[in-house]
Amino acid sequence: MSRTLRGKLQPVGPRPPWARAVTRWLLTHTDALVESDRIQLKAVLANCPQLDVLAKHVRAFAHMVTDLQGDQLPERIESTRAATGLPSLSRFAQHLERDLDAVVAGLSQPWNSGVVEGHVDRIKMLKRQMFGRTGFELLRKRVLLAK
Repeated sequence: MSRTLRGKLQPVGPRPPWARAVTRWLLTHTDALVESDRIQLKAVLANCPQLDVLAKHVRAFAHMVTDLQGDQLPERIESTRAATGLPSLSRFAQHLERDLDAVVAGLSQPWNSGVVEGHVDRIKMLKRQMFGRTGFELLRKRVLLAK
């Protein structure tokens, strides 16, 4: 039932949570959630069975990533494909299969390219700052001398 406020229908009852809030709840470990958020997440998952299935897949994938268990990826992909009613999750699994060996290695090895990416971002920032102002020689000196 709705009530009228200035000629517009207004829903009666509590306002549903924002999509960003639900996303944050799903991506946060349940032990790290505040009690009120945990209760709201349980209510949301109880009202939407597809979201409950998605939450289980997200948590399993997050566990695999944080514990570097890349050898479980093919099993995760198969269980994802078995989930009906979630086409975007199936497409995600399909994209992971495109380069399965690299994804498994990335999820299994403790190494990452974060340091290299930081240097690349710094060089791009310097290049943007100097665009159209000077030549390559000054850019080269700034890159080599910058810390």
